[in-house]
Amino acid sequence: MRAMQEPSGSPAHAATRSGSTAEVFAAFLRLGLTSFGGPIAHLGYFHEEFVVRRKWLDEKTYVDLVALSQFLPGPASSKVGIALGLSRAGYVGALAAWTGFTLPSAIALVLFGYGSAAAGCMGSKSQPLPLWRKRC
Repeated sequence: MRAMQEPSGSPAHAATRSGSTAEVFAAFLRLGLTSFGGPIAHLGYFHEEFVVRRKWLDEKTYVDLVALSQFLPGPASSKVGIALGLSRAGYVGALAAWTGFTLPSAIALVLFGYGSAAAGCMGSKSQPLPLWRKRC
């Protein structure tokens, strides 16, 4: 029985190690602020950060996770990020991973929208305007 157990320094043991929600949020926020591209690019960033650098999980586990996320509907990188947060810090970690990675883009998108609206008139006579925007 003892021979079947993983040694404490093995990659399989690293995947079961727990982490804090703050650690998960900080790691994903850093990626959310610096990573550009689509889901395939994000998967490469996740691999480099969480398999190679931080060793939160081993190569085989990451490949299996990516394969599962490709099979299920929706953006693969979002599902992988949420699963990484879940495995590292539970349900709150999953929420922290999603928030940390998505929030910078969401804020940039909203600011860009407000900036575009402030820069000029929007809409045309054939297109309705939102209630908060007047026609020029």
